[in-house]
Amino acid sequence: MSNSSLACVVDANVALKLFFIQPLSDQADALFKHLEADSQVRFHVPDFFYAECVSAFANYVRLAKYPAATAKQDIAELRALALHVTPTADLVTGAIEIAINHQISGYDAFYVALAVRVNAPLITADEKLVRAVGSKYDVQSLAAFAIPPLS
Repeated sequence: MSNSSLACVVDANVALKLFFIQPLSDQADALFKHLEADSQVRFHVPDFFYAECVSAFANYVRLAKYPAATAKQDIAELRALALHVTPTADLVTGAIEIAINHQISGYDAFYVALAVRVNAPLITADEKLVRAVGSKYDVQSLAAFAIPPLS
């Protein structure tokens, strides 16, 4: 990318679209291509992001007959992405305020608090979260986010 590189917070539901064919998987692929193509691109996640992803993969293996070996490979690929991880302990004060003030889950509030901290949009496929806090915080729907073309 040119002068200003892409920076954002991505939640687990966006990252999982890289591995499970779902609505908006193409948008998730296009977004993550920037991470591979430009070392200046910054995708931020709270540390529990990996726990959420492991939980989703385990559910797919258990409930959807997703192959265990594939799930393990997917987790390895996810772990290999150049994501910038922030400890949840660094975000608790903002997260509790956001969760209480906007009546959203603590998990969602951590993603929003991280977006505030790094001054970058939170990209999510959770339309309910966008409706709940998108007017106050930079929380954008993956469906509507303008993914810049790769240069």
